[in-house]
Amino acid sequence: MKKIILSFIAALGLLAGTAHAAGGGMPLDKAPNKVNDLGALQNGAKLFVNYCVGCHSAAFMRYNRLTDIGLTNEQIKDNLLFTTDKIGETMKATIDPKQAKEWFGANPPDLTVIARSRAGAGGTGADYLYTFLRTFYRDEAKATGWNNLVFPNVGMPHALWQLQGQRHAIFEEQQSHGQTTHVFKGWETISPGAMTEQQYDEAIGDLVGYLQWMGEPAQNTRVRLGIFVLIFLAFATAIAWKLNAAYWKDVK
Repeated sequence: MKKIILSFIAALGLLAGTAHAAGGGMPLDKAPNKVNDLGALQNGAKLFVNYCVGCHSAAFMRYNRLTDIGLTNEQIKDNLLFTTDKIGETMKATIDPKQAKEWFGANPPDLTVIARSRAGAGGTGADYLYTFLRTFYRDEAKATGWNNLVFPNVGMPHALWQLQGQRHAIFEEQQSHGQTTHVFKGWETISPGAMTEQQYDEAIGDLVGYLQWMGEPAQNTRVRLGIFVLIFLAFATAIAWKLNAAYWKDVK
């Protein structure tokens, strides 16, 4: 039994190490919780359509579902739909899959449930995306000219660089057990973007909040119904307790 327990603990340690390596060894920042903020979700939807749908689809999300976050059909048609799209269609990428594979090495993944699929030992899927979208840096050795701290050697270019600006990552060489490692130390700005650092972080929080919501659009309704059911059960339990006490009060 002792050997089984020790083997289980060792396996957990191996899995944790693998998850850490898969995240590029970069600690994840905590993403702001915006799934209940309609204004943030609407801005996140706008950012998603303007900067993500060009390459990434959301094959399980229809445009008309955005009415759940407070948008009208007219607002969706006027501000979020391409001229060839219809309100009842799903969010399809505009890029040709063959060209995407040629340019990036693979077809960009569907993002409908990306916030749920990226959860791991280091944090939630929202934490992963929030950190990932804020840690791109210029790397001329890469085909796209970009690299990322959370996902080293990523094939994706920095689609939001005009908002964030361009940066170099500063690394420091360290020796450990005879091996040289590069430890991230900070940023060097090449050119500023259209947003300040605080504004960009806020915008990415909105985008990540939208990606969270898109992974489960009914989550807010589910939570509200769950709270209502718990309150109802609490009242029902109290009434049943009183009735039980009244029924048995004269029984000895």
